[in-house]
Amino acid sequence: MAESIKQKLMKASDIPAFVDDVIRAGCGICAVGQDKYVLGDGEAVADELDDIENKYGERDFLKAEIAAYLRSIGRCVDVGADGAG
Repeated sequence: MAESIKQKLMKASDIPAFVDDVIRAGCGICAVGQDKYVLGDGEAVADELDDIENKYGERDFLKAEIAAYLRSIGRCVDVGADGAG
C-alpha cells in the first residue's frame, strides 16, 4: 500500500518573513526578471537554508509572487531583451 506523504506548502503571506530569514542567514536573494528569483551562494549557510525550507515548506508555485515581492523591495536584476542584466 502506498504511503501518503503530506508536504507543507508555503503561504503567500509568509513571503516577507521567508525573504527576511534568507537574508538573515547570510544568503543573497534577488528577483531576476518578472517571475524568477535566485538565492546567492548558500553553501556556507546550507544548514540554515535547510531549516528555512523546512519552516516554510514547498514554494515553487509562488515563484512569481516571491519575485514580485523582491522587486517591490528593490532586490532585483532587470534582464534586458538580449538576456543581459
